Amino acid sequence: MAESTVSAGFARGLMELAVKKGARRAALAERSGVRLEDLDDQDSRIPFASYVALMRAAKALAGDPALALHYGETVDIAKVSILGLIGQASENMSEAFAQLNRYVPLVVETENADGGDRFRMMGDRDGFWIVDARNDPNEFPELTESAFAQLICAPRRFDETPVAKAVHLTHADPGYRDEYERIFRAPVVFGADKNGILVHGDWMQRRIAHLPRYAFGILSERADALLQSLENSKSTRGRVEGVLMPILHTGDASMDRVARQMAVSRQTLFRRLKAEGVTFAGVLDELRHRLALHYLNGRKVSVNETAYLVGFSDPAAFSRAFKRWTGCSPRQMRASKLVEDRTAAS
Repeated sequence: MAESTVSAGFARGLMELAVKKGARRAALAERSGVRLEDLDDQDSRIPFASYVALMRAAKALAGDPALALHYGETVDIAKVSILGLIGQASENMSEAFAQLNRYVPLVVETENADGGDRFRMMGDRDGFWIVDARNDPNEFPELTESAFAQLICAPRRFDETPVAKAVHLTHADPGYRDEYERIFRAPVVFGADKNGILVHGDWMQRRIAHLPRYAFGILSERADALLQSLENSKSTRGRVEGVLMPILHTGDASMDRVARQMAVSRQTLFRRLKAEGVTFAGVLDELRHRLALHYLNGRKVSVNETAYLVGFSDPAAFSRAFKRWTGCSPRQMRASKLVEDRTAAS
Protein backbone atom coordinates (compact mmCIF):
# COMPACT_ATOMS: atom_id res chain seq x y z
CA MET A 1 0.00 0.00 0.00
CA ALA A 2 1.22 3.55 -0.78
CA GLU A 3 2.63 5.50 2.12
CA SER A 4 0.21 7.83 3.88
CA THR A 5 0.94 11.54 3.71
CA VAL A 6 0.12 14.81 5.49
CA SER A 7 -0.38 18.21 3.89
CA ALA A 8 2.53 20.59 4.19
CA GLY A 9 0.18 23.31 5.44
CA PHE A 10 -0.94 21.16 8.36
CA ALA A 11 2.66 20.31 9.25
CA ARG A 12 3.73 23.95 8.91
CA GLY A 13 0.96 25.04 11.27
CA LEU A 14 2.27 22.64 13.90
CA MET A 15 5.82 23.88 13.42
CA GLU A 16 4.73 27.52 13.74
CA LEU A 17 2.93 26.78 17.02
CA ALA A 18 6.00 25.03 18.40
CA VAL A 19 8.17 28.00 17.40
CA LYS A 20 5.80 30.38 19.21
CA LYS A 21 6.25 28.22 22.29
CA GLY A 22 10.05 28.52 22.16
CA ALA A 23 11.27 25.77 19.84
CA ARG A 24 13.85 26.68 17.21
CA ARG A 25 12.76 26.10 13.63
CA ALA A 26 16.13 24.68 12.57
CA ALA A 27 16.18 22.28 15.52
CA LEU A 28 12.67 21.08 14.71
CA ALA A 29 13.69 20.40 11.11
CA GLU A 30 16.90 18.64 12.12
CA ARG A 31 15.31 16.41 14.74
CA SER A 32 12.25 15.48 12.66
CA GLY A 33 13.97 15.18 9.29
CA VAL A 34 11.42 17.55 7.72
CA ARG A 35 13.05 19.97 5.29
CA LEU A 36 11.80 23.53 5.71
CA GLU A 37 11.52 23.99 1.93
CA ASP A 38 9.10 21.04 1.79
CA LEU A 39 6.61 23.14 3.79
CA ASP A 40 6.64 26.17 1.46
CA ASP A 41 3.72 24.99 -0.68
CA GLN A 42 0.69 24.49 1.55
CA ASP A 43 -0.79 21.88 -0.79
CA SER A 44 2.32 19.72 -1.12
CA ARG A 45 2.73 16.56 0.96
CA ILE A 46 5.15 15.05 3.45
CA PRO A 47 5.21 11.42 4.64
CA PHE A 48 2.97 10.61 7.61
CA ALA A 49 6.02 9.26 9.44
CA SER A 50 7.70 12.66 9.06
CA TYR A 51 4.67 14.36 10.63
CA VAL A 52 4.81 11.92 13.57
CA ALA A 53 8.49 12.75 14.02
CA LEU A 54 7.74 16.48 13.81
CA MET A 55 4.99 16.22 16.43
CA ARG A 56 7.25 14.41 18.87
CA ALA A 57 10.16 16.77 18.25
CA ALA A 58 7.85 19.75 18.69
CA LYS A 59 6.47 18.47 22.00
CA ALA A 60 9.99 17.98 23.34
CA LEU A 61 11.55 21.20 22.07
CA ALA A 62 8.55 23.37 22.99
CA GLY A 63 8.33 21.74 26.42
CA ASP A 64 4.61 21.10 25.95
CA PRO A 65 3.43 17.48 26.30
CA ALA A 66 -0.13 18.60 25.39
CA LEU A 67 0.99 20.35 22.19
CA ALA A 68 -1.34 18.29 19.97
CA LEU A 69 -4.33 19.35 22.06
CA HIS A 70 -3.20 22.95 21.94
CA TYR A 71 -2.73 22.74 18.16
CA GLY A 72 -6.34 21.66 17.69
CA GLU A 73 -7.53 24.28 20.17
CA THR A 74 -5.70 27.33 18.84
CA VAL A 75 -4.94 26.88 15.14
CA ASP A 76 -7.73 27.72 12.72
CA ILE A 77 -7.83 24.83 10.22
CA ALA A 78 -9.04 27.31 7.58
CA LYS A 79 -5.57 28.89 7.69
CA VAL A 80 -3.72 25.64 7.03
CA SER A 81 -6.11 23.69 4.77
CA ILE A 82 -8.90 24.28 2.26
CA LEU A 83 -10.95 21.83 4.33
CA GLY A 84 -11.47 24.49 6.99
CA LEU A 85 -12.76 27.00 4.44
CA ILE A 86 -15.20 24.44 3.03
CA GLY A 87 -16.50 23.82 6.55
CA GLN A 88 -17.12 27.54 7.03
CA ALA A 89 -18.99 27.70 3.72
CA SER A 90 -21.25 24.74 4.60
CA GLU A 91 -24.90 25.40 5.43
CA ASN A 92 -24.91 23.41 8.68
CA MET A 93 -22.93 20.91 10.71
CA SER A 94 -24.47 17.98 8.87
CA GLU A 95 -23.11 19.23 5.55
CA ALA A 96 -19.78 20.17 7.13
CA PHE A 97 -19.48 16.65 8.56
CA ALA A 98 -20.03 15.13 5.11
CA GLN A 99 -17.39 17.44 3.61
CA LEU A 100 -15.01 16.60 6.45
CA ASN A 101 -15.08 12.92 5.52
CA ARG A 102 -14.73 13.66 1.82
CA TYR A 103 -11.76 15.99 2.12
CA VAL A 104 -9.97 15.01 5.34
CA PRO A 105 -7.33 13.10 3.30
CA LEU A 106 -6.20 16.51 2.03
CA VAL A 107 -5.13 17.22 5.61
CA VAL A 108 -3.94 13.77 6.68
CA GLU A 109 -4.36 10.33 5.13
CA THR A 110 -5.24 7.49 7.49
CA GLU A 111 -6.13 3.82 7.19
CA ASN A 112 -9.63 3.38 8.59
CA ALA A 113 -11.67 0.46 9.86
CA ASP A 114 -13.27 -1.52 7.01
CA GLY A 115 -11.71 0.93 4.54
CA GLY A 116 -14.60 3.36 5.19
CA ASP A 117 -14.88 6.97 6.32
CA ARG A 118 -12.62 8.13 9.09
CA PHE A 119 -15.33 9.94 11.08
CA ARG A 120 -18.65 8.20 11.65
CA MET A 121 -21.90 9.02 13.41
CA MET A 122 -22.93 6.22 15.77
CA GLY A 123 -25.86 6.06 18.16
CA ASP A 124 -26.35 4.27 21.46
CA ARG A 125 -28.49 4.76 24.55
CA ASP A 126 -26.42 7.82 25.51
CA GLY A 127 -27.03 9.62 22.20
CA PHE A 128 -25.01 10.27 19.05
CA TRP A 129 -21.25 9.96 18.86
CA ILE A 130 -18.70 11.24 16.36
CA VAL A 131 -16.29 8.31 16.23
CA ASP A 132 -12.76 8.42 14.82
CA ALA A 133 -12.46 5.03 13.08
CA ARG A 134 -8.80 5.13 12.08
CA ASN A 135 -6.83 1.94 12.64
CA ASP A 136 -4.32 1.61 15.49
CA PRO A 137 -5.05 5.04 17.01
CA ASN A 138 -2.98 4.40 20.13
CA GLU A 139 0.21 4.27 18.06
CA PHE A 140 -0.17 8.03 17.54
CA PRO A 141 -2.80 9.38 19.96
CA GLU A 142 -1.68 12.93 19.22
CA LEU A 143 -3.68 12.78 16.00
CA THR A 144 -6.82 11.98 17.98
CA GLU A 145 -6.03 14.80 20.40
CA SER A 146 -5.62 17.45 17.69
CA ALA A 147 -8.62 16.22 15.67
CA PHE A 148 -11.02 16.19 18.62
CA ALA A 149 -9.77 19.55 19.89
CA GLN A 150 -10.36 21.00 16.41
CA LEU A 151 -13.85 19.47 16.09
CA ILE A 152 -14.88 20.83 19.49
CA CYS A 153 -13.09 24.20 19.50
CA ALA A 154 -13.55 25.38 15.89
CA PRO A 155 -17.31 26.09 16.29
CA ARG A 156 -16.55 28.26 19.35
CA ARG A 157 -14.97 30.86 17.10
CA PHE A 158 -18.50 31.69 15.95
CA ASP A 159 -20.85 30.27 18.59
CA GLU A 160 -20.34 29.35 22.26
CA THR A 161 -23.07 26.69 22.16
CA PRO A 162 -21.56 23.53 23.71
CA VAL A 163 -20.55 20.74 21.32
CA ALA A 164 -19.48 17.84 23.53
CA LYS A 165 -21.34 16.12 26.35
CA ALA A 166 -18.53 13.60 26.89
CA VAL A 167 -15.31 12.45 25.22
CA HIS A 168 -14.07 8.84 25.21
CA LEU A 169 -10.48 7.97 24.27
CA THR A 170 -8.89 4.56 23.78
CA HIS A 171 -5.42 5.59 24.96
CA ALA A 172 -4.33 5.81 28.58
CA ASP A 173 -4.33 9.05 30.56
CA PRO A 174 -1.11 10.81 29.45
CA GLY A 175 -0.96 12.81 32.67
CA TYR A 176 -2.67 16.06 31.68
CA ARG A 177 -6.34 15.23 32.13
CA ASP A 178 -7.08 18.77 33.32
CA GLU A 179 -6.02 20.14 29.92
CA TYR A 180 -8.36 17.73 28.14
CA GLU A 181 -11.32 18.77 30.26
CA ARG A 182 -10.46 22.48 30.03
CA ILE A 183 -10.34 22.33 26.24
CA PHE A 184 -13.21 19.90 25.66
CA ARG A 185 -15.42 21.35 28.44
CA ALA A 186 -16.75 17.85 28.98
CA PRO A 187 -15.94 14.76 31.07
CA VAL A 188 -13.17 12.61 29.57
CA VAL A 189 -12.86 8.81 29.83
CA PHE A 190 -9.49 7.22 29.02
CA GLY A 191 -9.00 3.56 28.10
CA ALA A 192 -12.46 3.51 26.47
CA ASP A 193 -13.68 1.16 23.75
CA LYS A 194 -13.73 3.93 21.09
CA ASN A 195 -12.43 7.36 20.28
CA GLY A 196 -15.64 9.32 20.27
CA ILE A 197 -17.30 12.64 21.06
CA LEU A 198 -20.83 12.45 22.47
CA VAL A 199 -22.47 15.47 20.85
CA HIS A 200 -25.55 17.45 21.82
CA GLY A 201 -28.71 16.33 20.04
CA ASP A 202 -29.09 19.41 17.83
CA TRP A 203 -25.46 19.42 16.72
CA MET A 204 -26.07 18.20 13.16
CA GLN A 205 -28.70 20.90 12.50
CA ARG A 206 -26.69 23.85 13.75
CA ARG A 207 -26.25 26.50 11.08
CA ILE A 208 -22.81 27.60 9.86
CA ALA A 209 -22.69 29.52 6.53
CA HIS A 210 -19.92 31.90 7.65
CA LEU A 211 -18.80 32.26 4.02
CA PRO A 212 -21.05 33.01 1.02
CA ARG A 213 -22.64 29.96 -0.58
CA TYR A 214 -20.94 30.92 -3.84
CA ALA A 215 -17.60 30.22 -2.14
CA PHE A 216 -18.68 26.66 -1.36
CA GLY A 217 -18.77 25.71 -5.05
CA ILE A 218 -15.43 27.36 -5.84
CA LEU A 219 -13.70 25.80 -2.85
CA SER A 220 -15.18 22.36 -3.54
CA GLU A 221 -13.99 22.48 -7.14
CA ARG A 222 -10.45 23.29 -5.99
CA ALA A 223 -10.57 20.61 -3.28
CA ASP A 224 -11.77 18.02 -5.79
CA ALA A 225 -8.79 18.83 -8.01
CA LEU A 226 -6.42 18.46 -5.06
CA LEU A 227 -8.08 15.19 -4.09
CA GLN A 228 -7.76 13.85 -7.63
CA SER A 229 -4.10 14.84 -7.69
CA LEU A 230 -3.55 13.06 -4.38
CA GLU A 231 -5.29 9.93 -5.64
CA ASN A 232 -3.29 10.01 -8.88
CA SER A 233 -0.03 10.22 -6.96
CA LYS A 234 -0.81 6.86 -5.37
CA SER A 235 -1.01 5.06 -8.73
CA THR A 236 1.91 4.12 -10.95
CA ARG A 237 0.19 5.94 -13.78
CA GLY A 238 -0.05 9.11 -11.72
CA ARG A 239 3.61 8.89 -10.75
CA VAL A 240 4.60 8.36 -14.38
CA GLU A 241 2.62 11.44 -15.42
CA GLY A 242 4.30 13.42 -12.65
CA VAL A 243 7.72 12.47 -14.03
CA LEU A 244 6.70 13.12 -17.64
CA MET A 245 5.21 16.59 -17.15
CA PRO A 246 8.51 18.51 -16.72
CA ILE A 247 10.42 16.54 -19.39
CA LEU A 248 7.90 16.31 -22.24
CA HIS A 249 9.35 19.36 -24.00
CA THR A 250 12.83 17.80 -24.09
CA GLY A 251 11.73 15.17 -26.58
CA ASP A 252 13.28 12.46 -24.38
CA ALA A 253 10.19 11.16 -22.62
CA SER A 254 11.28 7.55 -22.90
CA MET A 255 10.22 4.67 -20.69
CA ASP A 256 13.85 4.05 -19.74
CA ARG A 257 14.31 7.63 -18.55
CA VAL A 258 11.07 7.59 -16.53
CA ALA A 259 11.97 4.24 -14.95
CA ARG A 260 15.38 5.63 -13.92
CA GLN A 261 13.79 8.67 -12.31
CA MET A 262 11.34 6.43 -10.45
CA ALA A 263 14.25 4.24 -9.32
CA VAL A 264 12.76 1.06 -10.79
CA SER A 265 13.68 -1.18 -13.70
CA ARG A 266 11.95 -0.89 -17.06
CA GLN A 267 10.46 -4.35 -16.50
CA THR A 268 9.08 -3.39 -13.09
CA LEU A 269 7.51 -0.24 -14.49
CA PHE A 270 5.98 -2.26 -17.34
CA ARG A 271 4.45 -4.77 -14.88
CA ARG A 272 3.05 -2.09 -12.59
CA LEU A 273 1.41 -0.22 -15.44
CA LYS A 274 0.03 -3.46 -16.85
CA ALA A 275 -1.50 -4.24 -13.45
CA GLU A 276 -3.38 -0.92 -13.72
CA GLY A 277 -4.58 -1.78 -17.22
CA VAL A 278 -2.44 0.75 -19.10
CA THR A 279 0.79 0.91 -21.09
CA PHE A 280 3.57 3.50 -21.02
CA ALA A 281 2.84 4.47 -24.62
CA GLY A 282 -0.84 4.93 -23.79
CA VAL A 283 -0.13 7.08 -20.72
CA LEU A 284 2.28 9.25 -22.73
CA ASP A 285 -0.18 9.63 -25.60
CA GLU A 286 -3.12 10.56 -23.35
CA LEU A 287 -1.02 13.05 -21.39
CA ARG A 288 0.08 14.75 -24.61
CA HIS A 289 -3.55 14.87 -25.78
CA ARG A 290 -4.76 16.41 -22.52
CA LEU A 291 -1.98 19.00 -22.37
CA ALA A 292 -2.37 19.95 -26.02
CA LEU A 293 -6.05 20.73 -25.47
CA HIS A 294 -5.16 22.74 -22.35
CA TYR A 295 -2.55 24.84 -24.17
CA LEU A 296 -4.66 25.45 -27.27
CA ASN A 297 -7.81 26.30 -25.34
CA GLY A 298 -5.82 28.80 -23.30
CA ARG A 299 -4.68 30.49 -26.55
CA LYS A 300 -1.50 31.77 -24.87
CA VAL A 301 0.83 29.74 -27.08
CA SER A 302 0.88 29.05 -30.80
CA VAL A 303 0.23 25.69 -32.43
CA ASN A 304 3.95 25.21 -33.07
CA GLU A 305 4.78 26.13 -29.46
CA THR A 306 2.16 23.65 -28.27
CA ALA A 307 3.77 20.94 -30.40
CA TYR A 308 7.12 21.67 -28.73
CA LEU A 309 5.67 21.74 -25.21
CA VAL A 310 4.07 18.30 -25.57
CA GLY A 311 7.22 16.75 -27.05
CA PHE A 312 6.89 16.91 -30.84
CA SER A 313 9.90 18.26 -32.73
CA ASP A 314 7.96 18.14 -35.99
CA PRO A 315 4.74 20.26 -36.12
CA ALA A 316 3.40 18.03 -38.90
CA ALA A 317 3.72 14.97 -36.65
CA PHE A 318 1.90 16.88 -33.90
CA SER A 319 -0.88 17.83 -36.33
CA ARG A 320 -1.33 14.19 -37.36
CA ALA A 321 -1.46 13.08 -33.71
CA PHE A 322 -3.93 15.83 -32.86
CA LYS A 323 -6.21 14.83 -35.73
CA ARG A 324 -6.10 11.24 -34.44
CA TRP A 325 -7.09 12.46 -30.97
CA THR A 326 -9.84 14.89 -31.95
CA GLY A 327 -10.77 14.38 -35.58
CA CYS A 328 -9.58 17.85 -36.60
CA SER A 329 -6.30 19.73 -36.93
CA PRO A 330 -4.99 22.03 -34.15
CA ARG A 331 -5.65 25.11 -36.28
CA GLN A 332 -9.19 23.97 -37.09
CA MET A 333 -9.92 23.45 -33.42
CA ARG A 334 -8.51 26.84 -32.46
CA ALA A 335 -10.49 28.58 -35.23
CA SER A 336 -13.66 26.82 -34.07
CA LYS A 337 -12.96 27.90 -30.49
CA LEU A 338 -12.55 31.53 -31.55
CA VAL A 339 -15.91 31.44 -33.36
CA GLU A 340 -17.57 29.96 -30.26
CA ASP A 341 -16.09 32.67 -28.04
CA ARG A 342 -17.20 35.47 -30.36
CA THR A 343 -20.70 34.02 -30.59
CA ALA A 344 -20.95 33.77 -26.81
CA ALA A 345 -19.77 37.36 -26.42
CA SER A 346 -22.24 38.82 -28.95
